[in-house]
Amino acid sequence: MTVAQLAADRGLHRVGARPKLGSYLKQTWDRRQFIVKMAQFRLRAGLDDNRLGVVWLLLQPVLNAFVYGTIFYFLQSDRRPADYVAHVVIGVFLFQFFSKSLSDGAKSITGNRALVQSLAFPRLTLPVAEVMEQFLSLMPSIVLLLVALPFLGHRPSWDWLLLIPLLGLYTLFNAGVAMIAARLTVHVRDLTQVLPFVSRILFYTSGVLFDVNRIFDSHPWVIAIYDFHPLYQVLEMARGVLMNDVPYNPNFWLYFSIYAVLTFVVGLVFFWVAEERYGRD
Repeated sequence: MTVAQLAADRGLHRVGARPKLGSYLKQTWDRRQFIVKMAQFRLRAGLDDNRLGVVWLLLQPVLNAFVYGTIFYFLQSDRRPADYVAHVVIGVFLFQFFSKSLSDGAKSITGNRALVQSLAFPRLTLPVAEVMEQFLSLMPSIVLLLVALPFLGHRPSWDWLLLIPLLGLYTLFNAGVAMIAARLTVHVRDLTQVLPFVSRILFYTSGVLFDVNRIFDSHPWVIAIYDFHPLYQVLEMARGVLMNDVPYNPNFWLYFSIYAVLTFVVGLVFFWVAEERYGRD
């Protein structure tokens, strides 16, 4: 009888062994309070050293929208969106959720190496906590956006409630992206140096600061490609929901729902398969 068989007969399990996926998800769910508390703690810790504290949760996206919006206002000339301010603010606020989930999620394992090596817990909690932190960071911006939109000429409507399922799908999508990035970064540390460039490219090409239909009006094939761009779909749905009389393709709900679920499932399985390697590579 081998040592492994003897241990199994005595009900012993190898330390750090990867559990079955169902058990893994249950263990993660059982630690949901830890995930929320960790996200809240990291959020506060990142702001405590600043004199303005939590005000930066609003100032940072507002300043980004102002700076980039001002530059692209002049660059686009007569091709800028009709309601430019609301268009840019919605784009910048929502894209930042994705960007931070990607960059911080990628460092969730490598940046917590001591924790990973010293305690036994499902490592999935770490990238999920990072996405939770970014979701909490997004909430003040969403409140500010809803308060500001009536002053920009967009009256409140029942359509605004569609923002709730949209943010739910967006969070699911970002969690999948964070899990994929977290595992890849464990194997290829240099990826953390590349991701900021990837994020910047997506920022400038996802329709955050411009109207795709106006910029590419003479190239309908480009617009057709954008219709299958998940980040573009999120931004267009958000603008269609929050800005009165702004049309968008209703099929985007179906497309992005598929993207969100597939990305989350693929990210979950991809991350779970390497559970035993975290903290050891």
